[in-house]
Amino acid sequence: MQNKLIKYLSGFVTPARLKLFEEVLNKRTSYITVVLEDIYQPQNASAVLRTCDCFGIQNVHVIENRNSFRVSSQVSLGASKWLTIHKYNKDADNTPEAVRSLKQNGYRIVATTPGKECGLLKDFDISKGKTAIVFGSELPGISEYLLNNADEFLKIPMVGFTESFNISVSAAIILYDISQKLRKQPDLNWQLTEEEKNAVKLQWLRNSIKKSSLLEQRYMEEQERPEN
Repeated sequence: MQNKLIKYLSGFVTPARLKLFEEVLNKRTSYITVVLEDIYQPQNASAVLRTCDCFGIQNVHVIENRNSFRVSSQVSLGASKWLTIHKYNKDADNTPEAVRSLKQNGYRIVATTPGKECGLLKDFDISKGKTAIVFGSELPGISEYLLNNADEFLKIPMVGFTESFNISVSAAIILYDISQKLRKQPDLNWQLTEEEKNAVKLQWLRNSIKKSSLLEQRYMEEQERPEN
């Protein structure tokens, strides 16, 4: 049914747009994912989403504890509609649920922090397995729970007086570096599966077509209509 729906909705976009979808899908990855824990500045959240889209990171996991996740359209430039965003916001502390979910799906949790016992970005081994890069809240950083439950820690080496970069800058530097390493590993199966590609393509079609929900409803009604 999903493939038929994709084919139906594809008739409402141009061939050039469909070709672009295929080209971008072939460069997308879920091998790396980004986790944003309790970000409160919309500019930072939006800049990270834009970076993820630019570097082909499809999935972003958003943890909302004290702060609601808000996006600034002027900064993100619509990047959020091309990404798959998973939100954790049911409880007062949603970090444990996010960590459990990611680990169950085979991700190692790599927390970014300026601490001294961290691995350096240049030494990070992307071939060790699927990776969830965690960026913490602007001032306090990652939570105590993540400090105790992360599999690895990662930092960008600094030589100035300032202890750390802004979160959006950190994300840009780290994601550029590890996404480049990823694509230089021919033996890694980093591309989306066909099932993942179809799910993302359907999401993009829905987000690209005006009143797509009405078109989809009409399609489903036609499918349910008995044949004459």
